[in-house]
Amino acid sequence: MNRRVLLQTLGVLLVPSVNLRRVAVSTLIGTGVPGYSDSQVANPYGLAIGPDGALYFCDLDNQRIRRLDLTTRRTTTIAGNGRRGYAGDGGAASDAALNMPHEIQFDAQGHLYIAERDNHVVRRVEAGTGTIATFAGTGTPGFSGDGGPASAAQLRGPHSIALDPGGRFLLICDIGNHRIRRVEFTTRRIETWGGTGDAAATADGAPLAGSPLNGPRTLACDANGDFYLALREGNAIYRIDARTNTLHHVAGTGEQGYSGDGGLARLARINGPKGLAWSHGALFVADTENHVIRRIDLKTGVLDTVLGTGQRGDGPEPDPRRCALNRPHGVIVDAKGTLYVGDSEAHRIRVVPVTEGVFE
Repeated sequence: MNRRVLLQTLGVLLVPSVNLRRVAVSTLIGTGVPGYSDSQVANPYGLAIGPDGALYFCDLDNQRIRRLDLTTRRTTTIAGNGRRGYAGDGGAASDAALNMPHEIQFDAQGHLYIAERDNHVVRRVEAGTGTIATFAGTGTPGFSGDGGPASAAQLRGPHSIALDPGGRFLLICDIGNHRIRRVEFTTRRIETWGGTGDAAATADGAPLAGSPLNGPRTLACDANGDFYLALREGNAIYRIDARTNTLHHVAGTGEQGYSGDGGLARLARINGPKGLAWSHGALFVADTENHVIRRIDLKTGVLDTVLGTGQRGDGPEPDPRRCALNRPHGVIVDAKGTLYVGDSEAHRIRVVPVTEGVFE
């Protein structure tokens, strides 16, 4: 047994192993005050690096998807006219009304997908033309349509979307239905991939099909094609084995709380996780209601806090462990090893250089 794991099992207090002396957190955009400009955002949520290398983000309270050029720091609006609603299909995405866009993803062709929680739909912005259309959902909350066209199916509060590694499916965290739905790109057919509709505990090692998922909030894929799934109400994280389609407990006891740094992630308490990002054998977790970003070493199973104090606040920068966050949601790591965090209610997007070997 790993010495660190053995000591934790015996109840020995461990000092977190994360080396933060070589990293600093800074604000990429945002002033701490909500707004809409090249320097301001209003409650940023989901993030994505686009095919062009720019940062795209859900500017939630501005009801827009925006693009931030990482060189010039200039912003442009990609979708949303600022009015909260459900309108504009068939026209320019920038003229459409959105309703609480939570997360975004790009497919291999550069089309942009938007999970709109309060419209109960996933919409698509076509690459090249910028035209928006509904991809999944009817706009009316409910659960229906499995086996048929996604645009005729009902969703309930979809929060998150992901692409399978083969590019065949769009996965939808249909959180209000306690299910993960998936849509095949070629046929546009929708089906339930995981979850039963019951808000019940998930058994370790259980098959994905037929197992309950208590608040499936977000997904992240690793280099092997396995998915990591955060359960918001379940206060836990599971790995979905791509080969066996089974669920394996990674983090969280199921109880709300903030504990376990330096020990096994499975024994730690987390609180409403809402964002995940995989990078270099580690999983970064937006532990939203604890106001921190935590890191799980997937080789050892050990969890640590890498950003945030555990108290709700706004900075100060640059020390990551002294910089208070305010309900962070979106979290991604780009190909260069930079961690981006949508520090939602601090109205900032923060960045931390996370090159391989820094967090050890």
